[in-house]
Amino acid sequence: METYTTARIGKEIIAPVQKIKYVLYARKSTESEERQVLSIDSQVKEMLELAERDGLEVVEIRRESHSAKESGQRPVYREILEDVRRGRFNGILTWAPDRLSRNAGDLGSIVDLMDQQLLLEIRTYGQHFKNSPNEKFLLMILCSQAKLENDNKSINVKRGLRTRVEMGLWPGPAPTGYMKEKRMDRKCETLLDPERAPIIKKMFEKVAYEHWSGRKLYNWLKFDINLRTSAGKKHLSLGNIYKILDNTFYYGVFEYPRQSGNWYTGKHEPIITKELFDLVQSQVKSNVLRVENKEFAFTRMMFCGLCGSGISADEKFKKLKNGGVARYVYYGCTKARGVDCKCGYTEEKEVLKQFSDLIENIDLNEIEIKEKIQQDVERFSKLQKFLLGTKDKVDIPSIDVRGYAKYVLKEGSDIEKRELLGCLKSRICLANKKICLSPIKE
Repeated sequence: METYTTARIGKEIIAPVQKIKYVLYARKSTESEERQVLSIDSQVKEMLELAERDGLEVVEIRRESHSAKESGQRPVYREILEDVRRGRFNGILTWAPDRLSRNAGDLGSIVDLMDQQLLLEIRTYGQHFKNSPNEKFLLMILCSQAKLENDNKSINVKRGLRTRVEMGLWPGPAPTGYMKEKRMDRKCETLLDPERAPIIKKMFEKVAYEHWSGRKLYNWLKFDINLRTSAGKKHLSLGNIYKILDNTFYYGVFEYPRQSGNWYTGKHEPIITKELFDLVQSQVKSNVLRVENKEFAFTRMMFCGLCGSGISADEKFKKLKNGGVARYVYYGCTKARGVDCKCGYTEEKEVLKQFSDLIENIDLNEIEIKEKIQQDVERFSKLQKFLLGTKDKVDIPSIDVRGYAKYVLKEGSDIEKRELLGCLKSRICLANKKICLSPIKE
């Protein structure tokens, strides 16, 4: 319910005067973060003293830390406007006009409420604005001046950034392997991080010359090197590793802004050469194509015996003295269920040897392959009779099941090996570089 007071001259009532209920609105300034908090508290203190001195009724105090540069980005401010429309408040108490608006949208909302007689007064530390043409005009001038300052500041910042990159200075946070120092003799320069720069160089070299995958780099950086971000809190994620490998900043050039096509030669010291960077890019692209189309013999057939994750494969190539290339395949835990799993990597030759030993000692009932062998033998027998006209038959019971399984593991194709392992009744586990069988839980 609206509250009114009356003005009197002698005993005659002149006109009813609506009582103003103020909401005290305090918003941060454009200073540093620590001083912004102090600014809000000091605003509240000063305005409460003003309200007590002038006998103003402050119904509620609202604080906000969002910038007023863009319209509609301050939730507390929007709530105040809604409360004014509902009649909860009809006055606003704030430190200065620019606390309310530094953009045309919010200024228009304030003026509209005054035009509708819903907002009767805006009072600041040194001024007050009522619903009169002159005072609303002054309010709009002061808020427009704040917007002009914002616009000019944005232009000046962009000009400063453009000047900085033309000088070869990177304007953003230093990439991993570099650091920023507040030194007057090297102001705004990006300097080498003596601890991380050599590791970044090794990352590029391992991808270029040893054909390491991103996942292998991730495990190496996390478990062997224990590399963390400059803040020291987190390890590099797999996505960050690929961003590093794709960052031209490391060989001395950079694009600013991103995707703008504007390239600059940096003043910083490169960590790698452009030739090494190009070699890594070709390797990364070829690895992507290889991973999409490559199927290893035992992937999706084994599980980690330590954490229950799947087992993935990675291949490595090594140049030989005779000019040839040796290929090595390693199997290890994907760490999907345990990022700290210590399963390690096992070479495919060792995996095959352990499978052969496993077949040698396994119960034949564990291998549900006798029917497949029988079908193969019968097919071979029919082919033999057709081509040679012989009536001799191969005795099925005389087939060496163990020998057949070991032969497939040694000489068979990847598909045949997978078919053989698929006939095992138990689940195949790899733990601590050892193959074992675990019963499948039903």
